Amino acid sequence: MIKRKENGWPLPAGFYMLKVKLLRYTQQPERTVAMAARLCYSPVGAEELEEKLSDEQVTKLINKIVSLGHMSTLEHVSFTFAVEGVSRVLSHQLVRHRIASYSQQSQRYVAEHDFQYIMPPSIAQNEAASRCFSELMEKVRQSYAELTRLGVPKEDARYVLANATETKVVLTFNARSLLNFFSLRCCLRAQWEIRQMADLMLAEVKKVAPLLFKNAGAACVQTGRCPEGEMTCGHFSEMIKKRLKDGKEKKDEKTDKA
Repeated sequence: MIKRKENGWPLPAGFYMLKVKLLRYTQQPERTVAMAARLCYSPVGAEELEEKLSDEQVTKLINKIVSLGHMSTLEHVSFTFAVEGVSRVLSHQLVRHRIASYSQQSQRYVAEHDFQYIMPPSIAQNEAASRCFSELMEKVRQSYAELTRLGVPKEDARYVLANATETKVVLTFNARSLLNFFSLRCCLRAQWEIRQMADLMLAEVKKVAPLLFKNAGAACVQTGRCPEGEMTCGHFSEMIKKRLKDGKEKKDEKTDKA
């Protein structure tokens, strides 16, 4: 059974699509960061500073803070995302980013009789591999159902579930931690699923804090150099071109709006 197509290849039944939504974020995040930075060098309080800071001053301060690497003030603003359609493979990687908060759908309390699953593109594009994968997922589904029918509690029946099982997560990062996350997970050497999620998260925060995340992305995009050494992906020049292209498109977009 074919549900829909993505990137030219069919998605088999059970394939779950990644969704990323920015749920909440600190109001006026860039002004908040600029105010906190200015406070360090001002005799007046934060409330007065916030009232007096012009948009031009905010822009200059943010650009200076980011360029100098003075990142502590970025910790004052946070971003909360809802993520669906990701595998347990991804969530195991995600929680390695410790300066963040996570709430994940529980397999102990939520029944998984009709679980969705994530099928890697390398498998989905191979008919024989896709069939093998889907058949195994169906066997897992049947085994889970049989265990619960036999009275095994959900918290124990879940032991048969695959890493491919779809999960949902709410996650909150501060801006500094997000920049670190993007530098690692937007890299072409990052695993494909979490890289796809990171790219979507970056697109979301750029909408509400374009100055803070102007140069965010893989480490080479942020710094203009590849830190991977012999382990480089080999696409450094392409990533830099992408950075320049994205910057030009943003500039053109602002010009059109003006």
